[in-house]
Amino acid sequence: MIYRDKNELQNECAKIIELDGNDVRILDEAKLKSGFIDDLIYTAVFSPDQATQETARWLIRRAGVALGIMSASIQPLYEAMGREELKGFTVPAINLRGITYDAAQAVFRAAIKGQVGPIIFEIARSEIDYTMQRPVEYTCAVTAAAIKTGYRGPVFLQGDHFQINAKKFAADAAKETQAVKNLIWEAIEAGFYNIDIDTSTLVDLTKTGVKEQQKTNYSLAAELTTMIRDLEPEGITVSVGGEIGEVGGKNSTVEELQAFMEGYLEELKKGGESLKGISKISVQTGTTHGGVPLADGSVAKVKIDFAVLEKLSSLARSRYGLAGAVQHGASTLPDEAFDRFPAMGTAEIHLATGFQNIIFDSYDFPKNLKERIYEHLKTDFKAEWKEKDTEEQFIYKTRKKGFGPFKLEMWHLPTEIREKVGAELEKQFSFLFEKLKMNSTREIIEKYIQQIDVHLELPASLK
Repeated sequence: MIYRDKNELQNECAKIIELDGNDVRILDEAKLKSGFIDDLIYTAVFSPDQATQETARWLIRRAGVALGIMSASIQPLYEAMGREELKGFTVPAINLRGITYDAAQAVFRAAIKGQVGPIIFEIARSEIDYTMQRPVEYTCAVTAAAIKTGYRGPVFLQGDHFQINAKKFAADAAKETQAVKNLIWEAIEAGFYNIDIDTSTLVDLTKTGVKEQQKTNYSLAAELTTMIRDLEPEGITVSVGGEIGEVGGKNSTVEELQAFMEGYLEELKKGGESLKGISKISVQTGTTHGGVPLADGSVAKVKIDFAVLEKLSSLARSRYGLAGAVQHGASTLPDEAFDRFPAMGTAEIHLATGFQNIIFDSYDFPKNLKERIYEHLKTDFKAEWKEKDTEEQFIYKTRKKGFGPFKLEMWHLPTEIREKVGAELEKQFSFLFEKLKMNSTREIIEKYIQQIDVHLELPASLK
């Protein structure tokens, strides 16, 4: 059910969630989980009335806190990895592009079964646009899924690839930088206490000397880090990630990591304060976001340079106290590759397209809906169809852009279909958690992560 009137929502809410000053108390947890949380999240995403939408979003976030579900920073855990107190596993960072509420439930179900500790839910700057999911909506969908499944504990929300567009930066550097700053502010307000800054698009390999090549990258990364430190809530140190090589480009080197870190740390000191820097570093090892589609629509096998990954992770920890290196573009790799990441000391791995493929390629996904999505892509994104690409290649590259325009229909697929697709996703999440050595790591969260309740202002509709 989607509430279109805040009074109607409040009347129904009164039986299950009670306002207590500027906060809430759960009166009937069973009813909240069995159905009302579904109504709240669908209202938070789809209600045409802004006041009703804001009310639903506030209720979801505060109900989560009342149940012990809070947004958190992974910083203390990554600092422990940097000290080598923790090792032997790789933290999965999962991008959910479509049917996010159902997909997040699949993540939590798999995590509960495996007693999995830290999992990051993330969304990139580009994904926010084409999936039509602003940060606060993403926060609410993940929090609602935690409530629905009975998960309790910290939720790690991350801004992935909060990236500077090189062409826009060249045209108007101040405007493009401000756009990323505005997004950072919006994300932190929404409870994203993990932010991956991506200024690697500004690395200029035509310049002489590695440090000069990395200069704009590390200087702007330091500027954005300083802003994050000004915005982070009291008691929380936002985990910030940096990047030295654009995914899909040439493989990263030890020299690039050293040049970036030296310049970055020098820039952070210029303000005269001792600011906390990044907690991890993203590198390029041979992958491409989404994989490389072949003429028949299948994905080409990718050879990852694990030696580079291991070397950069080790250096990041030993010299700079970082958690290690971060691997992007990994969800379409062959199954046998995943257990190598923890063995190589990889701190974090980003996974997205593989889950998108499970949704679209599921036997249970309605064929007529998929056909309509593909026709939409061929019409609205015709300009992106490269002359050398087959139709299968074009569809594979662009179908991620169908999640936004068809979000309402995909969220409203029959329950049976969403449950079957969710079961397929859950199976893959469980597989990945096992391969990444994440099972039975729940106690790590309890040891290193202190949950902090960040004040969330009561919406005007409830005052």
